[in-house]
Amino acid sequence: MLAISEIGPRGGTPLLIAHGLYGSGRNWGVIAKRLSDTRHVITVDMRNHGDSFWSDEHSYANLAQDLAEVIDHVGGPMDVVGHSMGGKAAMVLALNRPDTLRRLVIGDIAPVTYTHSQIQFIEAMRSVDLDAVTRRSDANAQLGALGVDAALCSFLTQSLDVPQRKWRLNLDALADNMPNIMGFPDSDAVYSGPTLFLSGGKSDYVTPEHRAGIRALFPAARFAKIPDAGHWLHAENPRAFVGTVRAYLDAPDL
Repeated sequence: MLAISEIGPRGGTPLLIAHGLYGSGRNWGVIAKRLSDTRHVITVDMRNHGDSFWSDEHSYANLAQDLAEVIDHVGGPMDVVGHSMGGKAAMVLALNRPDTLRRLVIGDIAPVTYTHSQIQFIEAMRSVDLDAVTRRSDANAQLGALGVDAALCSFLTQSLDVPQRKWRLNLDALADNMPNIMGFPDSDAVYSGPTLFLSGGKSDYVTPEHRAGIRALFPAARFAKIPDAGHWLHAENPRAFVGTVRAYLDAPDL
């Protein structure tokens, strides 16, 4: 099973948070803590990330099944928040196992195939001379010299085990599966439960042109934007993100 971290009182509907590509549950620690004042919150490390198992397989069917196993183990149904890759996994979970969910929040991603790739960051991480790394700042400097944005350097190196001088990411499997990660599987299923597509106001990951396809799969979908935030909306405007998620999940009827 995936590596998980739990915080907050039991009782009521638990909340599961699924991170995006190159992330980990630890990246969501502040958000989880803020939301845990009223509910039990579970963060996971997705396969090939963090402390979870490595696998050559990294399809959204795999990732959704991983999330279903966590929910079945902890006890569901749960509310689920998924960002980017984790959002696509959460969508497939909803389509394949609707019994595991109550409400769904999708962070800045649509059920579509994107034409851009994230392979350049794998190449950058592979290029880091880990033998020369004694502090996280050493890796940040190397990534920065390769042209990686400073904020993204700090994000990526959160997945660096400095004492062991190794990445806590299965870079080979992620590279091999990049077409799967950028894509979205065809599905005849429909999830009719409450779903919020929450986007960054400065992001172009979810566009008006995507809405017809979203509503075909998620007919109860609602849409909202976090101002002054891009794709990493939870990190760029955490107060607004937490407030919006809390209001949506705690609403009496949707």
